[in-house]
Amino acid sequence: MFSLRTMETKSRWKLQLCVVIISLINCNLDSVQGTKICNHVYPKHDEVMHTHIESFHTMKKRSADQPLRILLYYDNSVYRLDEERFRLINNTILPEAVQFWEKALFVRRVENVIRLTRKCQDTQIFVKDGVTHCIGQCKEKTTCGEVEVPEEHLDACRICNFAGKDCHVAEGSQQGTGVKDIDFVFYISAMQTERCNKPLTVAYAAHCQQETALDRPIAGHANLCPDSISTKRQDLEILLSTVKHEILHALGFSMSLFAFYRDSNGVPYTDRNNDTGKPVLNERLQTYQWSDKVIKTFERRNWLVRAGVVPRSVDMMVTPNVVREVREYFDCPDLEGAELEDQGEDGTVLTHWEKRVFENEAMTGTHTQNPIISRITLALMEDTGWYTANYSQAGEMTWGRGLGCDFAVKSCKEWISMKADRGMSIHPFCNKVKRDPLQTECTDDRTSVALCNLVRHEQVLPKIYQNFDQIKYVEAGEEGYYGGSVSLADYCPYIQEFTWKAKNVIVRGSHCQFAENNPKPEKNFALEKYSNQSLCFEHSDHMWEERSCKQMRQWQHWGSGCYGYRCENGRLHILVGNYTYTCYHANQEIYIRIISNEWLHKGAIVCPPCREICASQFAARGESCKVGDEPPPANFYPRDELQCSACTVRNHLFVLFSLLLMIRCTS
Repeated sequence: MFSLRTMETKSRWKLQLCVVIISLINCNLDSVQGTKICNHVYPKHDEVMHTHIESFHTMKKRSADQPLRILLYYDNSVYRLDEERFRLINNTILPEAVQFWEKALFVRRVENVIRLTRKCQDTQIFVKDGVTHCIGQCKEKTTCGEVEVPEEHLDACRICNFAGKDCHVAEGSQQGTGVKDIDFVFYISAMQTERCNKPLTVAYAAHCQQETALDRPIAGHANLCPDSISTKRQDLEILLSTVKHEILHALGFSMSLFAFYRDSNGVPYTDRNNDTGKPVLNERLQTYQWSDKVIKTFERRNWLVRAGVVPRSVDMMVTPNVVREVREYFDCPDLEGAELEDQGEDGTVLTHWEKRVFENEAMTGTHTQNPIISRITLALMEDTGWYTANYSQAGEMTWGRGLGCDFAVKSCKEWISMKADRGMSIHPFCNKVKRDPLQTECTDDRTSVALCNLVRHEQVLPKIYQNFDQIKYVEAGEEGYYGGSVSLADYCPYIQEFTWKAKNVIVRGSHCQFAENNPKPEKNFALEKYSNQSLCFEHSDHMWEERSCKQMRQWQHWGSGCYGYRCENGRLHILVGNYTYTCYHANQEIYIRIISNEWLHKGAIVCPPCREICASQFAARGESCKVGDEPPPANFYPRDELQCSACTVRNHLFVLFSLLLMIRCTS
């Protein structure tokens, strides 16, 4: 860009002009969606030991009214973390995650000491009077995941001969002191294992022992991947949610535990083998096969995709509490159950909720934004027969809520087409391809600035995941390459928060409530404010611009931004810079003219409905939003004026003329 001094030096004409230079600022940042993938691997049937604590009749008589008690045991690898990571894990992440589940779940009280069963040298075992015996000998060390279980937590080594006779405690073996007043022992490691080297893996967990009376998991492990532990404040939500998620895999949400679920009376949903007392083994999966009282397959015969109608099978969790909750949540009285994930590896398929249907539920297979443990997940834990759920711990989820059976059981292609044909919003899905100029939106809960994650993939998508007949700005015939960036969501595109990157380094995120995401003052063209009192608000259809006496800049991305707000006197008030702007009705455009850092910032913010932002605050104070009213004239709001010398250019024609002169004078 030419400076005025350069122009004057090279000019053949000594023109005494004040020139306004127009700049189109294309922010040198790349917006990308961030996801964290669950790398759960369910334990195979011969990797899980059963431990006798108390008899079936004793346990069954008790009510599940005892708050869950979890004991954390650290492997030495945890203590080898650097000080900052150890402090984060030990003081914040693990205590908060454990405390959440201790408040959310109640169990039948365990009165006896827990002593875990030693692993056997051979996979064959013999069960006598509910107690597991090894055939021949026990392993020298018993592990739970990557962690060696300490001797004090173990029962004595109990063995039988190959005929299942002569069962006794192995010579020299002694039982440990055990664990008292605890319901679940959680062994924690922090090793950079091979599984940690898979992209975007933060942690993984599973159970390793179950009690014999009701089959409830009583011990499990979690490994935290050291290289993926971020200590940045804006990443804490993801890390905490990931650990909560992994704990739940160990407590019950796992393919290897579905066959052990019981009804409220302790009766198994899945029949047991008379010889082993366990369900039938699925040889292919190497875990026990559940019945259709737990998971059932349904046919969707008219699944609409780009190519037309195709059949599709879906697996659904059909336990009673889950069915009740999903029907109420989606307002779909005939919904068969909660759809389970059908993509990904073995540890993703069936062991998570379907991403297309439950996008930001924390128990979907990948974290994308604002994870929520919903009532549906707590209902599943209640349907294990091992827990009673405290539903007050559930988060408020909005994705798809109340959208009916059309949303819950039909393809996103059909939803998008149906809504678009009626001139209605296609939310929570979207159809804008990321392109310049970049236009952002707000997430449904307004906690983040967001983008439609519709992108071009390198390969044509499978036909069942092609969801568009045509896409604006996409050449006809290329639609098959386009889909949402999250494959687990069936490539359905939706509004998603993101991170700004410069030269492949993360600069900031788009979540409104983290102060760390505030743009640098020189790049804060729309005067945003990120704080714990901020939400996302839409801009008008016009680019924001900045003016000085010598330059005008238009920014090549706009559409939404984060701002503070207040709910007072029956109105929503949006805070921009040092000014307060009152909203009088939904969709009112408030025009902004504020001088900051010697630049005049011009743009507009669109008011959302007052009740969307302020209803809960007003209700708590016994107030309510006022009825919409005509807003005051534009000059009622603050309007800063740029004070320049007499030669300031005042119209666009003169600007263009000046630019032409610049080109001629520098030739």
